[in-house]
Amino acid sequence: MTYSSDPSNDPVDVPEGEFDWHRALGHDELPQGRVTAVSIGHRSLCVTNVDGTYGAMDNACPHQGGPLGEGSIEKGWLRCPWHGYDYSPCNGRPPEGFSDAPQAYAVDVREDGVWVALPPEPAPERTVSNVLVDTMTAWGVDTVFGMVGHSNLGFADAMRQAEAAGRLRYFGIRHEGAAAFAASAYGKLTGRLAGCFGIAGPGSTNLLTGLYDAKVDRSPVLAISGQVPSKSVGRGAFQDLDLEAAFSDVAAFTQTVLAGADPAEIMTLACKTALIERNVAHLVLPDEVQVLPSDIEAGTPQGRTGSRAIAAPSDVVTHAVDTIASAERPLIIVGAGARYEMDSVIALAESIGAPIATTFKGKGLVSDHHELGCGVLGRSGTPIASWFMNESDLIVVFGASFANHTGIADYKPIIQVDDDPMALGRFHAVEIPVQGNVAVTADAFRAGLASRDQACIDHRAEVAERWAIWRAEKASRLPDDRGEGVNAASLFDAMSRLVPNDAVICVDVGNNTYSFGRYFEASDQDVLMSGYLGSIGFAFPAALGAWAAVGDTRPIVSVSGDGGFGQYAMEFTTAVKYDMNITHVLMNNSQLGKISKEQRAAQFDVWQTSLVNPSFAEFATLAGGLGIRVESADQLDEALGRALAHDGPALVEVITDAALL
Repeated sequence: MTYSSDPSNDPVDVPEGEFDWHRALGHDELPQGRVTAVSIGHRSLCVTNVDGTYGAMDNACPHQGGPLGEGSIEKGWLRCPWHGYDYSPCNGRPPEGFSDAPQAYAVDVREDGVWVALPPEPAPERTVSNVLVDTMTAWGVDTVFGMVGHSNLGFADAMRQAEAAGRLRYFGIRHEGAAAFAASAYGKLTGRLAGCFGIAGPGSTNLLTGLYDAKVDRSPVLAISGQVPSKSVGRGAFQDLDLEAAFSDVAAFTQTVLAGADPAEIMTLACKTALIERNVAHLVLPDEVQVLPSDIEAGTPQGRTGSRAIAAPSDVVTHAVDTIASAERPLIIVGAGARYEMDSVIALAESIGAPIATTFKGKGLVSDHHELGCGVLGRSGTPIASWFMNESDLIVVFGASFANHTGIADYKPIIQVDDDPMALGRFHAVEIPVQGNVAVTADAFRAGLASRDQACIDHRAEVAERWAIWRAEKASRLPDDRGEGVNAASLFDAMSRLVPNDAVICVDVGNNTYSFGRYFEASDQDVLMSGYLGSIGFAFPAALGAWAAVGDTRPIVSVSGDGGFGQYAMEFTTAVKYDMNITHVLMNNSQLGKISKEQRAAQFDVWQTSLVNPSFAEFATLAGGLGIRVESADQLDEALGRALAHDGPALVEVITDAALL
């Protein structure tokens, strides 16, 4: 644009209504011919200095909201940095022929600086975002992980208000993928609903991997996406994606909150779906809708759900009890679906002397020191569990999904208990499918067996014998040393002895995980993993979610390889920021060891699996935590002890031998 007239430099009059003077800046803070942005309260102002004459106006171009405080003074005009629109730097008036103008304010240059006359800030209005946040917190969402950005600011501010009121905790992460993994782990550990949060476009698509982990492992998660303004949707605008379509496969519920919709009801349906279906629910919030005024009352869960403690039909229970009573060597197998109801399952096993094995996702649900506990069954498991699988004449399965990694023998007679009808007989027919709550059903089995003669032999002595054989084998592997790092048996022997019994342990994917399943002896720890998705990088973000769930009431330990930790290494700074008491054990063999192993097994050359790593221990120290490097097995106890005792994030980098698994 070229103008024949100079800008008007008339000063803005002092307002007649209510106002207050606010000091904007000192005389030496803004050179002549320059412009800057100044924040006063919740207002952002553009302040100018032209030949010693100061001006002040809203820091938003009325054209498309460009930040005038980032503009420039050109030939006497204040030029918007986005599209070159011009305004008087003194009073905000546009050139002749134009009518749009930013709101300008009176300025007073005093001895102590430049002052601006501003009207009182308006009282904040209750918005659609407030209704959404109040509803989700009423449904028990007290924790959200995410990243604040330009298309989710309205909802972010509503969360800020809820956090200030003590109803919500927000954890700002470095990558939205970590936010989704953290929320998934929170749900796996507690069964409660946590949230993850991102902007339009890439901020939302970054959530998808962690949300797929939640979907396939049946963990409730609420995902919130900012969105471009409604008028820009579908027009190829910056970061304009069809988010409902993008999330349609991963989310059991996905909905855009439109102007005029009932935000309380939409959030209620999202939370209810996530909790009842143990799945992902997703909301899309257009930028302008987030800040619309709303007088709708928040939704609550009262009257919207019923008890999940459903009993199986009595004739089915009787059939199952008859079958168990006639078996000499029944084996009980528990999966992650029994996580919150193990007391009843263990009581059933103890009443008949039956051994208990777990799936890998169920590791730790029964202690490896329990007189009937057999450890993990399957590829990541113990020879104890596989022995009792082979010797059994009946398998009673609670809350397991029959993954091929677990290896439940389909040629054995099977009683399967699950509250999800789709889980029963999912991959093959079972003799007795029992739809019911795990605890209610286990209690019913125990009550029915109490009055029956039982063929089951007491397996306690045999379990102890098999453990003695396996522990002797593990002990024989401790001295293994090729001079290329610590062997896995030694690391997990030390962790078995030193990790507190009540810890939450988050494990990753790879050889490190197989070794953990095989060698680590669980007591009362909870173990979290990326089960069906098997996503590398899960462990440390999951530890963030576990810490958010239990705080400092329980120790949080995570285990990964160097490949997995490298994917979300910067989240260590998130742990430092929020003073999360997490101990991360990093097995560093400078390669993607599991992939190298698979290439060899398939008779391929090992190719492109090597890694170039920094000193992860030094990185942890530079990030503000504790970093310790271990190069030999005799250093393990001292290093792990220091890390576990450290108040705050700690990382133990163990140089490991990829061949000694």
